[in-house]
Amino acid sequence: MPIVRVYLPLDPATLSTLRNSGELGPAPVNGHAALASSPRPGIGNDDEEREYAAWSAAASDAAGRAPDGTRRVVASADVDAAVVERAAADGTAVELHTVVALPRIASFHIDEEPGGQVADLLWYDVTELDDVIALLGE
Repeated sequence: MPIVRVYLPLDPATLSTLRNSGELGPAPVNGHAALASSPRPGIGNDDEEREYAAWSAAASDAAGRAPDGTRRVVASADVDAAVVERAAADGTAVELHTVVALPRIASFHIDEEPGGQVADLLWYDVTELDDVIALLGE
């Protein structure tokens, strides 16, 4: 079955739930993905360009979920293509028709400093979930 990389904007409460339950949900789970032939103007058919657009859109969504003065967090996950549906409003926005289990998550991306640029998001391995949660509690 084909796999799709999705970027999921998270907040501190969602991270705690992920640590305690081992999954993100309930479905549908909203995120962003680099799906082929994006209808959004300005997003071409280059894989890297679409991937960056999806990652950037998830980081923007994460900013809206971050309480004032906290860092954005985005999870990168690999899910079955069959559970991914493009949302009508945006070329990268998707809905996942299933919960996302912790083993599906590849990494976390978190602001180096609150309110930083997308390029300043730091990479954390999925095994560092507790470290990511600790960074949000600073």
